[in-house]
Amino acid sequence: MILAPSILSVDFGHLADEMAGAERGGAGMFHLDVMDGHFVPNLTMGPAIVKAARRATSLPLDLHLMIEHADLYVDAFVDAGANWISLHVEALPHLQRTVAHLRERGVKAGAALNPATPLVSVEEILPELDYVVVMSVNPGFGGQRFISSSLDKVRRMREMVRRRGLSTPIEVDGGVDESNVKALVEAGAEMLVAGTAVFGKGDPEASARRLIEAAR
Repeated sequence: MILAPSILSVDFGHLADEMAGAERGGAGMFHLDVMDGHFVPNLTMGPAIVKAARRATSLPLDLHLMIEHADLYVDAFVDAGANWISLHVEALPHLQRTVAHLRERGVKAGAALNPATPLVSVEEILPELDYVVVMSVNPGFGGQRFISSSLDKVRRMREMVRRRGLSTPIEVDGGVDESNVKALVEAGAEMLVAGTAVFGKGDPEASARRLIEAAR
């Protein structure tokens, strides 16, 4: 299991210190939630924050683009230091074109699915994806409660990947904490995004360690 702390919940006045603490606690990458105030009802970070995060760590940066017209902005985020970028199937009509472009630029490309979006939405493009993101909350805000039916969705996503003879990793984003992390891993999740469960408790290093231990 790879723990990907979301810096949406970080104290931005101490960004580098908090990221360093999470890294010492076992984080394998960092997750950055990019919101545009249109696709989701919140406005967050742009390429400048990605650059700051890039300076703070050598770990991969996993960007979750909750934005409309993501194809217009992906190059700016790649140039800023992104290593992984996920795109919402609900917001990007020409998903395959942008996935292919990201892979040409040497970035891992993923597709993200909202809780009510069926898995069939990624069936055709699945062989071209480097990962799939199963949203276990409705995107737009941190600190939301985990949607319990997401466990079954992760199991079904894992089965779809297996049936296609693929090894595409599954990332779960939303409400991940010590109470559900083990069940998610058992269901087939390999990358887990956690925001408030890591950065919302005052000690990112200890919080990250507890989450990783709870997953075993």
